[in-house]
Amino acid sequence: METTQRTRSPLIWLPVGLIGVGGVSALASGGALLSVVAAVAAVAVYWAVMRFVARRPMPELATRGAGREALSGAAIGLGFVLLSVLVITVLGGYSFTWSQGLSVVLPVVAVSIGAAVTEELIFRGLALQALEELFGSRAALAVTAPLFGGLHLANPGATVWSSLAIAVEAGVLLGAAFLWRRSIWFVTGLHFAWNATEALLGIPVSGHASDGVLTTHVSGAEWLTGGGFGLEASVVPVVLSVLIAAAMLVRARLVPRRSARR
Repeated sequence: METTQRTRSPLIWLPVGLIGVGGVSALASGGALLSVVAAVAAVAVYWAVMRFVARRPMPELATRGAGREALSGAAIGLGFVLLSVLVITVLGGYSFTWSQGLSVVLPVVAVSIGAAVTEELIFRGLALQALEELFGSRAALAVTAPLFGGLHLANPGATVWSSLAIAVEAGVLLGAAFLWRRSIWFVTGLHFAWNATEALLGIPVSGHASDGVLTTHVSGAEWLTGGGFGLEASVVPVVLSVLIAAAMLVRARLVPRRSARR
């Protein structure tokens, strides 16, 4: 009985899951086809860890309604990016010209799927849920958000500001989205649409240059445009993300610290 309880502890299944999902996520950097393979493999590894190591139910991976959750998340991600880009464009920060044509769509979609699935399984599926079980929802969000932003310091052109911005607009927003919907499919859809939309518009995705359907021309202050790092370093999505995340957290089912499993 003691062994079973130890196996179910987040202190056991979190590192096992991080090693497993993190290992297969390396495939996502190998191009379009391997990105999709990485996404499928990551879901399989996550399921195995939760089923055989954590021995816990997985409502976050429920297949019933998965498509609806993914599409709902994607709609929010798409709207969030387009609204941010629209504000910056109106203020004179962005302009666009036609670029690559439609041949880039499938590679962008595939790479975005791989990144969204693997990152959400690691940060929201594993890290946030483990910390929530140990310390409660607020502490879990407070830890995973800056961690998510800090790991982007290694990206091309990253600065302390860009990582802080990502911690807020992505770490907090995606964490709030998960706490609200409790669905990996929802946060993956949001994350996917965010990355794919930016890339197809020709905007760098967290510092990584994008060959999109359009080419984005940047002018003006970096606080508005994000400069060479891309949209995530702009103050506009930071403000919008705080508003969206706040609305999500009001509707979320939060686990207080006193009720969290010790």
